[in-house]
Amino acid sequence: MQTMMSRRTLLKALGVAGGAVAAGALSGCAGPTGGPPPGSVTLGLNRSLVSLDNKLNQFDAAVTVQRAVRQGLTRIGPDLAPIPVLADRFELTAPTQWTVRLREDVRYSDGTPLEIADIETALAMYQQVSGSYLAAFFPEWPAVVPIDERTFTLETNRPLPVLDYLMANVLITPAAANVPEELQSGVGSGPYTVTASNRGTGDYTLRRNENYWADRPRVDQVQVRFMPEESNRVVALRSGEIDIIDTISPDSAEQLRGLADIQIDHVKGTRLNQLFYNFRKPEDHPLSRASVRQALSFAVDGRRLAEDILAGSVEAARGPVAETLNGSVVCGEYTYDPRRAKQMLEAEGIADGDLNLTLIWETGEFASDTTVMEAVVQMLGDVGVSVRLRQFEPGGDISEWRQGRGGDWDILGNGYASPVGAALPILQGMYGGTPERERTRDTYHGYVNPEVVALLDEAYAEVDPDRRQVITAELQQVVWDSWPSMWAFVPNSVLAYRTRISDVGLEPTNSYELARIGLEA
Repeated sequence: MQTMMSRRTLLKALGVAGGAVAAGALSGCAGPTGGPPPGSVTLGLNRSLVSLDNKLNQFDAAVTVQRAVRQGLTRIGPDLAPIPVLADRFELTAPTQWTVRLREDVRYSDGTPLEIADIETALAMYQQVSGSYLAAFFPEWPAVVPIDERTFTLETNRPLPVLDYLMANVLITPAAANVPEELQSGVGSGPYTVTASNRGTGDYTLRRNENYWADRPRVDQVQVRFMPEESNRVVALRSGEIDIIDTISPDSAEQLRGLADIQIDHVKGTRLNQLFYNFRKPEDHPLSRASVRQALSFAVDGRRLAEDILAGSVEAARGPVAETLNGSVVCGEYTYDPRRAKQMLEAEGIADGDLNLTLIWETGEFASDTTVMEAVVQMLGDVGVSVRLRQFEPGGDISEWRQGRGGDWDILGNGYASPVGAALPILQGMYGGTPERERTRDTYHGYVNPEVVALLDEAYAEVDPDRRQVITAELQQVVWDSWPSMWAFVPNSVLAYRTRISDVGLEPTNSYELARIGLEA
């Protein structure tokens, strides 16, 4: 759809309008009515949870629900380091070998025991699924070599020093029930089981797993609802219809802040939101030149976007990954200089009106996304570049466009989740594209840089952590200097919930442990 700039949005982009209209609309909301049933918690997600399996579907809020049903050998903890879950030992025993021991007496919700074959099958299924989200993080898939009933090694041809981070995202299912596609059933080792699901509406009902191997979950039932409109989620939270909402805009947070029955938590996040360039352009296209990509970046007033539209809830990126990730470094800063932008474009032979771009994004990609896009249209227009907006609804065909199969585009508004806690795998996932992967459209929007790939290979092969960090820092600078994004930012993870909910424990990955939350009496 073509999105036009409304007067209110224009004023807001210029820092004039605030949240008064929305706040006024909500001021008459009644107290809790028609809330969740006793012993139940209801989550309102901003994006549709099409699967309880993360082979393809890995937006931030999904992690909370998916890991309530299925678990990995490890998980990324609050300090962004791996902690054991299904494994009680996960140890690097040789440069190309990790030794793993499964916890004793772990059983799935159907009563069957956790077995080494389940891990081997899970790795095969993640590898085989078409369009695997996690495949991009693995420079090499490990082989499983059993030692005894509970112990095995993960073997690679080359060192893979962050494998304990990577395996946190491989969720385990009984081998007989696993296939190379998104799974709709709920057989897992997690604290909850699935009693009802509707892929089309994104609604799920989870019940406490009475066979759970660890501490008993404190809440009997969890209901998951897909509510794409932020205003509806805010109203539902205030009325008591739902208990927890995520990914809210600064305007909504301001409306909710100070209410006696609402709590707002926020932490520095790991997600990188970007205005990412299309690297599948022909060689003679202006965007194929880093100097043009840099020039367009000078046209974007990042301070206004971050402080006025996003109300200080984000930080402009200073590198190709979020600074919160282990191993990230500061590489530079985005600078607003429209005069320099015009000069650089003119030096490239681009006059006013010569460059016409298409910016695409999916609704709900990040808070206030539409307002950000409309402001960018104005900013680029100020340097003589016209931009057409194309907005996709959730569940639409934007994935085909992202892969270059649905239509042509120039800039993508996108959020890249960073669920592994470390910079190196995220660099691999976003920027480790090769010509071979591009032939199957498995690169990140066509980004292929041989120098980056060589440094990634060198970093993964280095077993000394200090030396590996030196290479990783150099790698990040090379990526930054290639200008992959017109602008990028790291949002705070923000969660709003009713005070009847306790012990939420929001983590930097914008997720939390469902088994730990409780209900106040």
